[in-house]
Amino acid sequence: MKRAIILLASFWVLSFSAFSQKTGQTVRGTVIDATTGNPLLGATIIVVESNPIKGTTTNDNGEFEITGVTYGRWSFTASFIGYGSKTIQNIMVTSGKQPILKFKLEEKATTLKDVVVRAKIEKEKPLNDMAVISARSFSVEETERFAGSLGDPARMVANYAGVMPGNDSRNDIVIRGNSPMGVLWRIDGVEVPNPNHFGAQGTTGGPVSMLNSNLLTNSDFITSAFPAEYGNALSGVFDINLRSGNREKYEFTGQVGFNGFEAAIEGPIPMGKNRQKGSFIADYRYSTLQLVSNMGMNIGAGTAIPEYQDLSLIVDLPTKKAGKFKFIQLYGNSFISMGRSFSGEGSTNYNQSGYATDFGALLNVTALTHTIMLSEKTRINSSISFQRSSSNTKLDSIDLLNKTYFPWYTGSLLEDKLTASIKYKHKFNAKNNITLGASSNTYLTSFNDSVYMREYHKRIEVTNQDQRTTTLYKGYANWQHKFSDLVTLNTGIYTQFYDLNNESSVEPRIGFQWQLTQRQTISFGYGMHSQIQPRTAYFNKQYDQTTNTYSENNLNMKFTRSHHFVLGYDLLAGQDFRIKLEAYHQILYNVPVSRVTEEFSMLNYGSGFYLPSLDSLVNNGNGQNSGVELTIEKFLTKGYYGLVTISVFDSKYQGFDKKWRSTSFNTNFAANILAGYEWKIGKKSFLTLDARTVWSGGKRYTPIDLAASIAANEEKYDWTKTNDKKYSDYFRCDLRIGFKQNYGKFSQEWGLDLQNITGHKNIFNESFNTLTHEINTVYQQGFIPMMLYRLNF
Repeated sequence: MKRAIILLASFWVLSFSAFSQKTGQTVRGTVIDATTGNPLLGATIIVVESNPIKGTTTNDNGEFEITGVTYGRWSFTASFIGYGSKTIQNIMVTSGKQPILKFKLEEKATTLKDVVVRAKIEKEKPLNDMAVISARSFSVEETERFAGSLGDPARMVANYAGVMPGNDSRNDIVIRGNSPMGVLWRIDGVEVPNPNHFGAQGTTGGPVSMLNSNLLTNSDFITSAFPAEYGNALSGVFDINLRSGNREKYEFTGQVGFNGFEAAIEGPIPMGKNRQKGSFIADYRYSTLQLVSNMGMNIGAGTAIPEYQDLSLIVDLPTKKAGKFKFIQLYGNSFISMGRSFSGEGSTNYNQSGYATDFGALLNVTALTHTIMLSEKTRINSSISFQRSSSNTKLDSIDLLNKTYFPWYTGSLLEDKLTASIKYKHKFNAKNNITLGASSNTYLTSFNDSVYMREYHKRIEVTNQDQRTTTLYKGYANWQHKFSDLVTLNTGIYTQFYDLNNESSVEPRIGFQWQLTQRQTISFGYGMHSQIQPRTAYFNKQYDQTTNTYSENNLNMKFTRSHHFVLGYDLLAGQDFRIKLEAYHQILYNVPVSRVTEEFSMLNYGSGFYLPSLDSLVNNGNGQNSGVELTIEKFLTKGYYGLVTISVFDSKYQGFDKKWRSTSFNTNFAANILAGYEWKIGKKSFLTLDARTVWSGGKRYTPIDLAASIAANEEKYDWTKTNDKKYSDYFRCDLRIGFKQNYGKFSQEWGLDLQNITGHKNIFNESFNTLTHEINTVYQQGFIPMMLYRLNF
């Protein structure tokens, strides 16, 4: 036994010694024109503060390679004659994976005789040059680094100003008091449905994201007055970009953590002699709790076990003359059963309120994108995509005394979506460029659900729609004019047409940015925006008991529309310190409301786990959101960073009765404080410590009518007080500890996320207990430690 241990130890030491012979990593990337995407031959890239200076130049394809970069955190600067330089900061260089960078350089609008050095705010500048207000880019590393984000981009952006936290169980993105339904998701330019496990139509969140952070590259997040390229959304845009695989070597990743057990492989695809190499990435994840349960480990009596898995495939094929093709495949399914136990902790939150739920969902996205340069100044991007989303819901009422179930609600949704899009971009000169685009989204919707109505003593249909085809057509034009390198004007027009009710919309957009001094910038944005309703809402049926017939009265619902006004001020107080202030006002109109349930408004859609079924909706509702946001940020330099965001706002709506009420998302304020420090231990190891504190107003709610609930022996609400009440303020502290090690040919990382370290009891909701006839308080997540281990080689 001792000999075996000695041999294993010797093998381990020898392996590490062999792997440790390598002391540096190769960094690859491309340099392109920010407007056209044309590769820049001869651009210079240097490793900032390297001694001696390390650097290189790009080849015919705009590609570069820097070898022997020492392990650690480095910044890289790209420059080219006639263009402004660009710095990508704080890239962690490790042994297990080669960093792949992409520089987008902007051509200077004016040619100066003397060299003038100006301070630039590059860290938050969005990738889309048309977005000059309420927009910022984020890196993949931020999704990993921010405490509490759990590698989820949606949870990460909840730390930004204007995004409201408050739901530990989901990652819904609530922007400036708007419903999460108002967020547009795009992946590599392709519009996609809710990309989360356990997601449903009409919502944009879920407990676990399908967007694997290991597959992402820098992306944009826009919270208001977005450019004309984006449409059919009321609150914001999450523009996600997927990275390409390594074209020179095979790399592998193994990981286990909150998001599941994961395995990934990437590498080159040979394309023949004298041709560019392609690349691929394949990644698979499986629910951690499901695997532990399948192995026979007892997670806890009555515990709801989330079951999910997803598969991602990215294939990138560049060609010499036919442009670049990119194939994307995202697939995920999920299922959970809640409240199916009459004893144990898992039954507390669900069946005491009288209901048990089974819910399953599926999302499949298959997309092919194509990019081709017609000339050095003209680029065309096109894409086609097939998407399938489905969900199945079973909601049973529970007799707690007899411990039996009764099928109360069942629903099944299947929707196929076929999209096609094309974008034409042309740069006339350094001052002017134009973007034109068009797309179509064809939906094939099947939705069938029914509910047992006690007053009728029978089950009635809520929706019964099979393979209903509808199409949304879109078009837009963007023009950017740079009066100088300091003053930029973006204007545009977006239009859409929905053939279900033959409604159309023409929407102007404008963005203006003026750099007053080397350190101060003011921005202004305006946009008219509109959005169709969830397809399922159009197909709700009204039941007439006297004639035993149904009618569809929502088919003529119009777009919900809004005006966005935003004014911003940026101050770069130092090379790594930034202060940003924005004020906004949003006017919403043509909002669907109900003649019968007069307090109802579609603006509150997405505040719960299901979509309310109401018929005879009319577009007579209004709403408004106003607020001020402050961001104070110290970018990651010298091993540490800090971020403080404060949002003060008011979100109101009018139902059919024209009474102003708070929306379900009107928490009135939100504050985030994040900070982190990174220590280098020796030459190859790094220790990180990140902390986050969140404080926001409590969730709005409608109180339970206790007397009516006791009389009916089921939960009843006092709708005269809709959203009048607020739970106590939401408060949470998270801590993340990470440790990275480099061993020549592979690297490994440990992470410990301590969620809600103070154990603060944040209220989730109140429910009526049909057994005790009391109102119970259901709390959100308590203190939970979560582990992460990642291996790259």
